[in-house]
Amino acid sequence: MGAVGDTEGRKIDQATPGRWISLLSPVLPTIFTMILMVHMPDISAGKEFSFGVTWVEALGIDLRFYVDGLSFLFALLISGIGIFVTIYAAAYMRGDIDLRRFYFYLYLFMVGMLGLVLAGDLITLFVFWEITTISSYLLISYNNTSAIARRSALQALLVTTLGGLCLLVGLLLLASLAESFDLVQVLATGETVRASPLYLPILILILIGAFCKSAQLPFHFWLPNAMAAPTPVSAYLHSATMVKAGIYLLARMHPVLAHTEYWEWILTCTGAATAAVAALAALRQTDLKLALAYTTLIALGTLTMFLGSDASAAVAAAITFLIVHSFYKAALFMVVGIIDKQAGTRNLNKLGGLGHSMHITVIAASAAALSMAGFPPFLGFIGKELKYEGALAVASEPALVATVAVFVNAVTVTVAGMVAIKPFWKKKPQHISNVQEAPLGMWISPLILSGLGLTFGMAPDLVGGGLVEPALSAILGIPETIKLKLWHGINIPLLMSILTFVLGVTMYLGLRRMRAWLAWDFKHAPTNADQLWDKSLDLLKAFAALQTRILQNGIMRRYLTVIFVTVSLALAYALIRSGQFPMEYAWPRLNLKEWAALLLTVGGAYMAGSARKPLIAICALGALGVGIALIYLFLGAPDVAITQLLVETLYLVLVAAILPRLPVFNPGRKVLFRPRDATLGAVLGLLVTFSLLAVLQTPLESPTTEFFEKASVPEAHGRNIVNVILVDFRALDTFGEIIVVFTAAVAAVTLLGHQLRRGKQ
Repeated sequence: MGAVGDTEGRKIDQATPGRWISLLSPVLPTIFTMILMVHMPDISAGKEFSFGVTWVEALGIDLRFYVDGLSFLFALLISGIGIFVTIYAAAYMRGDIDLRRFYFYLYLFMVGMLGLVLAGDLITLFVFWEITTISSYLLISYNNTSAIARRSALQALLVTTLGGLCLLVGLLLLASLAESFDLVQVLATGETVRASPLYLPILILILIGAFCKSAQLPFHFWLPNAMAAPTPVSAYLHSATMVKAGIYLLARMHPVLAHTEYWEWILTCTGAATAAVAALAALRQTDLKLALAYTTLIALGTLTMFLGSDASAAVAAAITFLIVHSFYKAALFMVVGIIDKQAGTRNLNKLGGLGHSMHITVIAASAAALSMAGFPPFLGFIGKELKYEGALAVASEPALVATVAVFVNAVTVTVAGMVAIKPFWKKKPQHISNVQEAPLGMWISPLILSGLGLTFGMAPDLVGGGLVEPALSAILGIPETIKLKLWHGINIPLLMSILTFVLGVTMYLGLRRMRAWLAWDFKHAPTNADQLWDKSLDLLKAFAALQTRILQNGIMRRYLTVIFVTVSLALAYALIRSGQFPMEYAWPRLNLKEWAALLLTVGGAYMAGSARKPLIAICALGALGVGIALIYLFLGAPDVAITQLLVETLYLVLVAAILPRLPVFNPGRKVLFRPRDATLGAVLGLLVTFSLLAVLQTPLESPTTEFFEKASVPEAHGRNIVNVILVDFRALDTFGEIIVVFTAAVAAVTLLGHQLRRGKQ
């Protein structure tokens, strides 16, 4: 994809009102961040907070929020990075005609992420999970005039929605084992869950949800395409929000689902494969924004790989790297947005010499890139050292994890050079001229974020005791102590760091040869995931068209045949599976009036199927309806019998009005009725009869019966239980049925009136 500006195709109006929205946009995340900072000493001391209200009392669902070290860390990153993103967006999106819509989507996204990480109830977590899905779709497709943006947004929506559905099923199964939706109670049932036969299905379903959200193989392809969103959105989505939701879920479920070989191997292998594939793809990119997107995949794969371990060193490495990545990734995306705005391109082959005029942007880019590459004294160096310590502490495959960590970190060093060196210090192309420094509102955020990476690197205790340690204790479920420091002495992690720098610099110097070596085209490869996605959608559309031609072709007879065959197969399967054939059913003795109603019903059905003229068929159906009404009446259901008679009367009135226009039956047919239709009707009737008889032979224990008997008079003030159920306990259901009948009557009257008017003309 070529490097184009995010605002290409967007209408820009400098006079568009929106200045106050831009100025006030950082206020809410700033207030929330300050509230969190006030409680930071309590969280550091190991305290937890839980608060909420009853939501669905009958199902035990609460709108509850829970704050511990893990949720506090994520909430602080979301709101803190949100401050700088909103400040940056105010300058970057200045003059956009849809600025109000942009900020609404951005705040909806922020609220969804905060609700997700602070949720104290599984259903609350899922609701906010889906809010992030919808809001991310709206943000990615913000430039709705772009076909690329619309396609990317739809792809992200479908992939993450698929994961959300799996997650919902997994959470419901997990709640059934824990016998509660409350997150605190669920986290305390780890041994019970792991000993259950449902553990593996729950694990797979929840992991699919997390992998779809955090773009792990094979669901990784949507994340690079999501760069179609405006750069402020990409900076927010890639650093602290959307893609980190899956990482949060893995960390949150660690006490419940971890400590098994399934968890360890799936997360380790998936994370390692994702990071390695993304590293190869990142080396091929010339679009700076796309290169950063693939490094996000590298980071997500690395985090997943380390969260697969039970070792405290590995989990601590994941938490520290989570913080490091949030700072430098948000800053670098903003830097790329500045380059794109000021130079008109973000294509690496068309950039150069910007360092002579964009002095502040160079400082921000260099500091963020050094932290990304893991150079001392930045926080990125501490995070990289911890990753190597964590890799060596992994119990299952330390060699594999360490090898992947060194390789992907070396690629990260190379990409850091691509972003911070080539655009600024490469020879200036002839078409680059008169490039000026960005306004204050655009460079202040990346400058502060990159400065925080340096500050926390030189004073790591600021994040070690207040953020990393409480989050580590929350994930492992036991109190943990960790000491972050810049110098650990000469050891194996330091040697691995030196090897990483050497490999990274070597790949940077030989980047052109590396790209030639990797010249096989991911985009046109037959196994490309993005291409397979398009083919799967094409197959889905082809299947939908095929089933429409077969099943929904406008022929009523075909519709009824499909419905009857489906119901017949379902009933037959149920009878065979249960083995309850009513062969010994005690048939009641019928009196004369019951025999008369039975003969009227059977005779009406036979005449309706064999009649040649419409009038005879209609009269036969009327006789059939009357016979059924008599059966209801004899069995003690006069209200149902009256309803049946009213329906028959209305039916006869409607048919009589259109009778002159009904087609004449084919008089040349020798067979009086269609054998296939008659056979299908008889089979379905017999299966329904056998099913009802089988049900009658089974003892029925329904608690609803006792409930309605007790609640009918005191709560609904009625002694007719059936009427009370319809009018009070199922009032909305009955109201819906009335609306359906009313709508059908209006449609019938309209059609009849139209036909009568045409007849008069």
